Amino acid sequence: MQLGSNPKVPGPDPYATRVNSSDRAAVRPAALQVAGLVKRYGGRAVVDHLDLVAPAGAVTAVLGPNGAGKTTTIECCEGLRRPDAGSVRVLGLDPLTDAAALRPRVGVMLQDGGLPTGARAAEVLRHVAAMHARPLPPGELLDLLGLAPHARTTVRRLSGGQRQRLALAAAVVGRPELVFLDEPTAGLDPQARHAVWALVGHLRADGVTVVLTTHLMDEAERLADQVVVVDGGRVVAQGAPAELTGTASTLSFGAPAGLDLAGLRAALAGAAAVHETAPGRFAVEPTDGGALDPRLIATVTAWCADAGVLPDGLALARRTLEDVFLDLTGRALR
Repeated sequence: MQLGSNPKVPGPDPYATRVNSSDRAAVRPAALQVAGLVKRYGGRAVVDHLDLVAPAGAVTAVLGPNGAGKTTTIECCEGLRRPDAGSVRVLGLDPLTDAAALRPRVGVMLQDGGLPTGARAAEVLRHVAAMHARPLPPGELLDLLGLAPHARTTVRRLSGGQRQRLALAAAVVGRPELVFLDEPTAGLDPQARHAVWALVGHLRADGVTVVLTTHLMDEAERLADQVVVVDGGRVVAQGAPAELTGTASTLSFGAPAGLDLAGLRAALAGAAAVHETAPGRFAVEPTDGGALDPRLIATVTAWCADAGVLPDGLALARRTLEDVFLDLTGRALR
């Protein structure tokens, strides 16, 4: 991975100009292939005939509510658990029987990094680097992740976010071909999150396959070439973020609660639906599920003017990945 001459300045966001990422991912060979995966606990299938493919050199985000089976799936891919049925191939190899061959080629970051608490941060990273033939420079990684000032601090004295970043550095210092990241920015402040995002961007630019789990929908939407949504032990949706969110957009505004919308519905003439989403908040959505037409927006504002309604907080928004996730997995707490 080329971190550049000045790792503090990672350069342009690799995701800002991404075009047709799903098309590129589709033609790449698979770095991870899961077919018919089953894993049971106490007779219950936590993972139920799950299929998953992660293209080489792409970022795949695996999303799902708690208990959906995503963590168990990833642990089977990492060779930490033995499947009850189905097959898993990581870089074409079996993560259980070919563990020794995969170890130098695959990086694994867990939420609990398993770092030795009595060792200093730099010592930990240098020790992991020494196990690999062509490691990344530990100092550059520490600098990029904001850990250089804490290089001589013991792991037990690092904050939770600092330990999280050190675990990430340990997962990638060996120049893996594929890296599994479990909640890589959990508990991090905004500055640290952006540093982690920059590192993931470097990995992707260098052709490293990244498979990550996250509960942060904005993170998945920003980083991932492909999103896989898991629920009930099965894949319920997958595709590029833009494919999942679609082009549908909503015009929202505030107005007096209980506003009579009959006149607005008549003016829209069936081109869009309008409803009160919460007391005093209104949404206008095209009935064809597409983007809002400028003339439709003009119709809404003209009606407001004629009706003497001042629309408060008039805003145009597209459907987000979080909207898709909630539609697929429900809104009930688990």
